[in-house]
Amino acid sequence: MNSEDIKNKRIQLKDLSLPEDLKNLEIQQCKTLCHEVRNILVSTVSKTGGHLASNLGAVELTLALHRNFSSPDDKIIWDVGHQTYTHKILTGRMDKFSTLRQENGISGFPKPEESEHDIFISGHSSTSISVACGVAEAMKLQGKDNYTVAVIGDGAMTGGMAYEGLNNAGKSNKNLIVILNDNEMSISKNVGSLAKYLTSLRGKEKYLHTKRAVEKTLINIPVVGMPVARGIKNSKDAFRDRLLNNTQCTMFEDMGFIYLGPVDGHDIEALDEVLRTAKSYKAPVLVHVSTVKGKGYPPAEKNPGEFHGISRFDIVTGNPEVSLENSYSSVFGKELAELAGKDERICAVTAAMKYGTGLQYFCEKYRERFFDVGIAEEHAVTFSAGLASMGFIPVFAVYSTFLQRAYDQLMHDASISGVHIVLGIDRAGIVGEDGETHQGMFDVPMLMSIPNTTVYSPSCYDELKMCLNQAIFREKNITAVRYPRGCDKTVFDKSNLNLSYTFTENYNSDILLVSYGRIYDEVYKAQSILNGDGISCDLLKLTKIFPLDTEIIQKSLGYKKIIFFEESYGGISVLFGDLLLENGYKGDYIKVNADRFIKQASIKSCLEKIGLTCEKIVELVRKRSFLK
Repeated sequence: MNSEDIKNKRIQLKDLSLPEDLKNLEIQQCKTLCHEVRNILVSTVSKTGGHLASNLGAVELTLALHRNFSSPDDKIIWDVGHQTYTHKILTGRMDKFSTLRQENGISGFPKPEESEHDIFISGHSSTSISVACGVAEAMKLQGKDNYTVAVIGDGAMTGGMAYEGLNNAGKSNKNLIVILNDNEMSISKNVGSLAKYLTSLRGKEKYLHTKRAVEKTLINIPVVGMPVARGIKNSKDAFRDRLLNNTQCTMFEDMGFIYLGPVDGHDIEALDEVLRTAKSYKAPVLVHVSTVKGKGYPPAEKNPGEFHGISRFDIVTGNPEVSLENSYSSVFGKELAELAGKDERICAVTAAMKYGTGLQYFCEKYRERFFDVGIAEEHAVTFSAGLASMGFIPVFAVYSTFLQRAYDQLMHDASISGVHIVLGIDRAGIVGEDGETHQGMFDVPMLMSIPNTTVYSPSCYDELKMCLNQAIFREKNITAVRYPRGCDKTVFDKSNLNLSYTFTENYNSDILLVSYGRIYDEVYKAQSILNGDGISCDLLKLTKIFPLDTEIIQKSLGYKKIIFFEESYGGISVLFGDLLLENGYKGDYIKVNADRFIKQASIKSCLEKIGLTCEKIVELVRKRSFLK
């Protein structure tokens, strides 16, 4: 559709060829589309769950990016990626948007296999600038003159990798633009009216053209021209910095960036102007954009934290379908707060996930011993090691997928030092709809490779409390307690809970089923069904999964068939098998575990694909029990 066909018409998304037609829209038409996009976001996420507040806050910014850049020739790279819902709607996926985060649907994060407009897969924070730096260098080597744009939030700027990227990107002379999406307005609170006027003026093309013309004229004046130009620039910069009182502006410029902003991230005209100006520099530019998290949906604006990542909810009231009061995270958080009341050495550490990890209960009671270090998992581990070296007992609560970022710190700063830190590993195992980047499948094999490490994997709430007490008060060095997302719905017999292992023996079985954590309950239910079929199975439930008690292996050697079920990318099942072989085991050993990245789907569907549901376990054991 050409610009004349679009002009002055009431436009809906379905009328447009996206994203190309966005360039032909008038401002009022853009505002109408933004309203339509927000309705789609709220309606869809209320049914599928997902990241709502961050996406509502980035609607105008996303539309402005696609108006001023030509994706996919220009590369737009999103940090974390959970704010890309509008981007997906505007790049040919509106018809599929109802499948957001669903099995065989579209991902909640950028995914190159899904669209050529998704340049790089992301799910962890603070990576976009480094990726953009590499992409910009690659395009230069290919002889391309296109732009690379990194969109990063102020929260992700607390991660050290963002500054590594800035430090290198600023040295380049590339068409690289960093958009700092500041949705908490914490960077420029004291900018007055005159300062706002000057920053808006500085971001306009006419000002830029005039500035360049004056500089060119001065430089061409023999002898005195260059010193005069430098003097004017130095005076102007000093005046601006004093007026703005903006240390971030100076910091970014010291790194080699041209700083533009702050700009109202919900004013499309202002965004258009500053993005056109940024493009004209043909050099590294940082555009500072202020947005409101949850914009346009009152419940999300009022409680942006609650609507950051949310389950299905009622649109009218904003109330979520499932209360988080009853979950492994909340049980962990409440128990930790209870223990902290008995021992002043206990500290709680989080990497910007206070509510997600249940630490709000600790924070409310013992704020002076609660530390939120921002999105900086590496720092969190080394910071915890520092606390531990002074006699405190730090408990770092972190999602499994994010703990991966701190491997070196666990090895070098905690393990070698021999300090006692406790890891509360939340979202261990399958998490479901967040997909590959967030499944907690790798903490077990990772921790197994680190000396002086102990790992517990409780199977229910009561066991979680037992393991946390043990980890804090009786273990040494690195001790991890890992637990799944969601609620405890287990039905297995809890009369013999302990901190090591439990054998459930029939004394006439030659089949042993082994598991730990959430999956043990599936194995327990499968045993009941198999017994009804006349297939007798013994059970081994592990609680302390690493290191393994040697007597477990000795007790397992008498079975003809041992099947290990593990909600992980290998790990304990591999170790268990190796130890069996070392002890002369001659029987049939099978391990059932994840062997690939697991795409988004419900938790049950993901587990079914791996073979870890009750039904799949029964099917496998029936098949193997008849094989000689």
